[in-house]
Amino acid sequence: MSDEEQSDGPADSASPEAADRDGGRGKERDRDGGRGKERDRDREKEKGGDRERDREKRGEKEKGKDGKPSSDEPKDAGDGESDDDADEKESERERAAGRFREHTRNPLAEEQGDGGPTSLAAASRTHGDARQMFSSGRDLHTFDRTHIGRAHIGDTYVQLDPRRAGMRSGPVPAEELRRLRRAHVAPDGYRRLRNALTARRLLVLGAAPGTGRTSTALSLLDDITNSAVTDADAGSGPDTGAAADARVHRVDPDGGVRQLAGSLGGEEARPGTGYLLELSLIRPGVLPPDEIDLDRLAAALAGCRSFAVVVVTVGSAANPLLAGRYGMLCPPAPTQELLTTRLRERLEDRAEAAAEGTPSTAELLARAEELAEREAVSEAVGLDDLRPAEAELYAALLAGHVLGSVSYEELLAGCRSLAAEQAQEWFAGVDRALAALPDDAEGTTGRAAALFHPVAFRIALAVLGGASHSAVSAAAHLLTWELSVQSDPDNTPARPLFCDDPDSDLALSRARLKNGKVEVAGAEVTARLIRYRGSALPGAVLTEVWDRHFPARAPIVRWLRLLADDPRPQVWMRAAVAAGELCVQDFDHGYAELVRPLAEASTARRRFFAATMMDQAAGHASHRKAVRRLVDDWVRHGPDSLRWSAAMALGYGNAAATTDDTLDALARIGVRDEGEQMAVASLNVVRLLALPDGARVLRRMTDWTRHKLVTYQDLGLVTSVRLMLTSVDEVLFDAAGSPLGDLRDRGDRPLALALAASRPELVRPMADLMWTALNTARSSDVAMDALESLLRSAFRENGSERARPGLAALLPELMAGEQDRRRLDWLLRRMMNDPENRLPDTQARELWWLAAPPRGRTGEEERNG
Repeated sequence: MSDEEQSDGPADSASPEAADRDGGRGKERDRDGGRGKERDRDREKEKGGDRERDREKRGEKEKGKDGKPSSDEPKDAGDGESDDDADEKESERERAAGRFREHTRNPLAEEQGDGGPTSLAAASRTHGDARQMFSSGRDLHTFDRTHIGRAHIGDTYVQLDPRRAGMRSGPVPAEELRRLRRAHVAPDGYRRLRNALTARRLLVLGAAPGTGRTSTALSLLDDITNSAVTDADAGSGPDTGAAADARVHRVDPDGGVRQLAGSLGGEEARPGTGYLLELSLIRPGVLPPDEIDLDRLAAALAGCRSFAVVVVTVGSAANPLLAGRYGMLCPPAPTQELLTTRLRERLEDRAEAAAEGTPSTAELLARAEELAEREAVSEAVGLDDLRPAEAELYAALLAGHVLGSVSYEELLAGCRSLAAEQAQEWFAGVDRALAALPDDAEGTTGRAAALFHPVAFRIALAVLGGASHSAVSAAAHLLTWELSVQSDPDNTPARPLFCDDPDSDLALSRARLKNGKVEVAGAEVTARLIRYRGSALPGAVLTEVWDRHFPARAPIVRWLRLLADDPRPQVWMRAAVAAGELCVQDFDHGYAELVRPLAEASTARRRFFAATMMDQAAGHASHRKAVRRLVDDWVRHGPDSLRWSAAMALGYGNAAATTDDTLDALARIGVRDEGEQMAVASLNVVRLLALPDGARVLRRMTDWTRHKLVTYQDLGLVTSVRLMLTSVDEVLFDAAGSPLGDLRDRGDRPLALALAASRPELVRPMADLMWTALNTARSSDVAMDALESLLRSAFRENGSERARPGLAALLPELMAGEQDRRRLDWLLRRMMNDPENRLPDTQARELWWLAAPPRGRTGEEERNG
């Protein structure tokens, strides 16, 4: 746009007439100059590919008076048409334009009274993150349920069962203590724990079950009592070691702290003894000891020169104990050191009995560690850190494979069983603990809710992993309520208000927190995100609860339906992906209880939820055929709600066999009932453009614009306009399968410009489609507004560039003709004179030269800059 052209028109007006006058000279120059691009277009017209012929098929003519598309018929009354006929045709054109604008509405913003519009961009981003929990073979359907918890591996019997019964009371066997001295891996802070026990003689040690807390407690007592015996009885005789081995005792937990304190005052108390007491604070009738009870026990221990460690499970019941003077947390042992120690122990035992010429222990250890680093093996384990029992089984599996007694398939199966055993431990015994509560006990409903809350939190974390900690906690409380109601429908369950403890939740669920961002009303804000410490745990938890605890399905289904109504994409989209995985486990049940009811719902968000579930199920080869048949049935024979849900499922690209089948189904939805659902159909056609087969989608859109039926023409035009209005992050629902994956961090770019910059072969067909929409009367106004949004997207609010490469590729094709450039001139003037969002002159000039690159400029344009 030259300086001369800018100065000719009125400064306070951007009228089409001014653009027409200003563009006259440019038109003459263009005819005289004979631009090469125009000649190329003429050749295409001679081959039958010109866009004017397409307009003539629809009976639409173009007038070059104002630089914008004219009406379908001339408005000049001198052509023999009466004023009444002209007014009627003008009214019909306005109605057609109004219907077209209705087709371009946001189909996800239908129910403003039900939580507001659904953000497709936020949902797409969440979808990509949620699917990572069930990728790389870690999905529920392929989860290995082989139980390797109790097995002979080589010549060694390995037991991995957290519910196994231990000794209730009595001295710890000397053999167990000797093995403990050789194999125990001290956690970080072990010296601090030892010093505290030495100084106070009593230590309340808190940790989650299975983290090695009992081994650490025994190791502390063994160290201190051996030191005490050595100091007091130096040189007393050769049986000092045996006496020391008998100085560590387990105490029956039924008696508790008070009984242990009372027993230390009798004659049977032996000086220098270490006592291990494991308290269960959730058993019926068990009251946690208070600070006075602990002081009394510490005094009794000091009187007989003994020591005691009380082991408790972290949680709300244990918090007062751990916050007192005797309480300390037990950190877990480092995984790598733990695994190396267990491997060396097993390989050394085998090396002692091996014949000469076999590999040394160091060589075998190196092979085992190299095997553990293989991607397939680490994915099969699926745990970020290992607990002592898990490390022992894992070491036995690795050592067995290295020594030739365990096959590779058995190794992978055993590795997959680790997460399954953990999930089984978490859910085992909850109903038994609930049944043990007396019927007439006060606060029984509150105790039931407290028992269900850790279980509910683990399920909520498996479904919503990666969301904010507050969202997972809120969902866990909803599920706690549903589980409590299902367990005791005659009573209103008590709702614990202050039972949450973030540290306990993390420890008891093997979770981790990290700082991140969540989206709130289109803006990113900082939040604490939570997920499991291991990719295998979400699938293991959901498989355990869905397959092995059938009565829990009903409250979980009700809970998932509640999550489907949550307006936050970080909640409802993650729940949809997890629900889809649950349906794969039992598709008949999931379809009847979740998919079909939600697909027929009155709200768009619930139908989108159902569509996402269907797509997730279609990702499994075993269910793909069934899903595609169901979606096809919805398209052909379903009511409006099911056809809407089918369109959203088709937009993912998995609900039909080929891209052509997907486009056929979307076209069938879009043109039915005079285009009643054209908005949702066109939206999902645009979503397909993020997939590798985008060229085929654009060809089909071109075919629609040339169709003899107006509804097909409208579908092509509406989709072309929506392409101009859609951003990358609204369609990039799976970055791994998209050619635009590298643009994930720049998702605010318009999709059309991202495609133009990354896939040059798509520039020409996109420009042709946009040109047709701009030059068709009923779509011209909406298309012009969409073009304005494309132009404004070239720069950010601070003036920095955002989508200039895409515009540089697209605009010369879109604005090749003189009349096209006059339209651009008129639009830029309107943007420059917009009182609410004025386009700076420098940006307008830069956009003008993007459309008229140096090879296409005339001499006068070059002189005027």
